[in-house]
Amino acid sequence: MKKSTNTIWHHATVTRNRREQQNGHRSVVLWFTGLSGAGKSTLAHAVEEELHRQECRTFVLDGDNVRHGLCADLGFSAEDRTENIRRIAETAKLLTEAGVIAMTAFISPFRSDRERARNLFSQGDFIEIYCQAPLELCEQRDVKGLYRRARAGEVKDFTGISSPYEPPLNPELVVATDCLPLEECVSQVLTLLRFRGIINQGKNESQCDSKRHVS
Repeated sequence: MKKSTNTIWHHATVTRNRREQQNGHRSVVLWFTGLSGAGKSTLAHAVEEELHRQECRTFVLDGDNVRHGLCADLGFSAEDRTENIRRIAETAKLLTEAGVIAMTAFISPFRSDRERARNLFSQGDFIEIYCQAPLELCEQRDVKGLYRRARAGEVKDFTGISSPYEPPLNPELVVATDCLPLEECVSQVLTLLRFRGIINQGKNESQCDSKRHVS
């Protein structure tokens, strides 16, 4: 990757630590990954809704939304997917420096790209959340008709059909979005955030505090 020249890093007086103290929680990136239709965006926005209710500072970087602007010039080739994830990871890092709990909802199909994104962050600042759902179910949920078009050869390089998806090997959390209700999926994410000390145990408890699973 090309590096800018003739630049220096300006150290701000308002630091990430001061922003976190003001916010009352740590900043982190929650990296939701999974097949199209696995529930990444739905879960990310539901988690944000609950965190917002608890007065946390949050922002969701959604896969479709960023392609309207930040990544509007990119296609879906392997090279463009890599650049897409690079830009998102850099943006998420800026958000964590701003003291925000950033959530990214992208297929991010390649392990190497996700690992490269992880390596931008300090230990504990990158939480990979695998939204696990079988391809057959994702196709059933396909409201945009993309899987159907991909199987008809109308959409090239489509993950799960003509391009591979490489599941995470050691994600911080696996959420079975194929069989759990949304409230339970949200509860699992919030439990992990409390367990890691990102949000306080004293924050207002969610309504969805039934069975929890942290891996």
